[in-house]
Amino acid sequence: MSVLPPGFISARDVLDEKLSGPEVRRLELAHGNEELLYGLDVLGLAGPFYRVTPWELEDETGTRRINASGYAAMPFGEMPPAITSFMAEFLQKNRAMGLPQQSSGPWRAALQANLVRLLARDLASHADSQVFFCSSGTEAIEGALKFAKAWRPRAKFQISFGSGYHGKTLGSLSLTPNPEYQDIFRPLIPGALTSPYGDLDALAALLRRVGPDNVTCVVVEPIQGEGGVNIPPPGFLRGLGELCRRHGIPVIADEIQTGLGRTGHWFESAAQGLDPDIITLAKPLGGGMTAVGATIVRAPIYKKMLGGLSSKRHSNTFGGGALAMAVGVRSLEYLLEHDLPGRSRALGAQGLSRLQTLQGRFPGLLEEVRGQGLLMALQFRPMVGVPLPGSLKEIVFEATAILALRELHGAGVMANLSLSSKRTVRLTPALDMPDDVFATLMDRVEVFAQTHPNARDLLLKTPPQVTARLASFAARSPKKRTPSDG
Repeated sequence: MSVLPPGFISARDVLDEKLSGPEVRRLELAHGNEELLYGLDVLGLAGPFYRVTPWELEDETGTRRINASGYAAMPFGEMPPAITSFMAEFLQKNRAMGLPQQSSGPWRAALQANLVRLLARDLASHADSQVFFCSSGTEAIEGALKFAKAWRPRAKFQISFGSGYHGKTLGSLSLTPNPEYQDIFRPLIPGALTSPYGDLDALAALLRRVGPDNVTCVVVEPIQGEGGVNIPPPGFLRGLGELCRRHGIPVIADEIQTGLGRTGHWFESAAQGLDPDIITLAKPLGGGMTAVGATIVRAPIYKKMLGGLSSKRHSNTFGGGALAMAVGVRSLEYLLEHDLPGRSRALGAQGLSRLQTLQGRFPGLLEEVRGQGLLMALQFRPMVGVPLPGSLKEIVFEATAILALRELHGAGVMANLSLSSKRTVRLTPALDMPDDVFATLMDRVEVFAQTHPNARDLLLKTPPQVTARLASFAARSPKKRTPSDG
């Protein structure tokens, strides 16, 4: 006899897949982020989806698609056996304390040491750095901002870059210059300044204007992910580091999306000649199975905030939990065992070459393609080919990417939007995706391009009833849209 109250859903029912797709969507619409789920449902993207292999998912009809989505948080695909088998063994054998908040813990100790050793292979100056763990990328940025502020307590400005993305909690949101995300939450953290990405002269001029002693930190993504895979010009990161070092300004490298192999390097900042003072990591560190964030900090800066009796000045309930740390240790091992940064570099070069060929063949669809490793972007022509004013232009830009996402889905490819670059869709496949699956992924992108040779085809091939529902949905809750060229 069930001990659950009437209407409760048992864990066994979910595990045994007894909830139908329509029922899952009904419950999500009733009790979750209704607007998001409704929009996805209109597009036919709401799922639920189920794992077939680590690299392929199927919907309730049995239709299979290759998963190149996941926003770079799925380094080994969905429920990778190397991680899940280890987790099962951990749950059977581990005796270490689950949440060692006020004691040492072997799993936390191992992951701290391994991360520092890994970083020091590329940046010897970090050989004695220290690590603070949390549960997400935005928390890692929040911690980084606090470390920098403690180091320069009298400084009042934090500098980030246009089109950047650092998260949606209040501090990280303040450094994410996107009015769509920011406006309703103003006033934000004071002192957030924005400089053009890739423009070293503009950064130097900003430092002169506000006074370098008044700058707490400079926060930079080595490659902007949410911004549409923006790769800075050669020498930008190196010059940024040299400029900040002259003035004693800490540099925070946001490697949440680029770090640990995604771009073909362990640390993209180091590959581009930057030796940052603080590095933030998250997404791939959890192996796609747990939530892990990390802030790696030079020892003097770390001790300035968390020294002596102030060592509890910053804390995190679940950061450093044994299961998350164990998965982090195993994820780093798996990356090393299979040289997945090298594999990402090789597969990414193949993929970018094919995308560049498609851009050349279908310039009416693809305005530009960009990529570094397995972080790739397709930037589409606007699906309305005439100049449009202001917010209407932004709506068309955004709709272009949304319909491209839908049409890619129909071609058997699951991809990511890039809302800080509205006409851009990203591909972030697993770093260990087999060669034949990756080739099929690229084949399907090619079929998509062949059947949509011009951007207007994205609209023409969308059923009118879907277009009408999307227009109604967009009008339901108008938002301020960020001016964009893409």
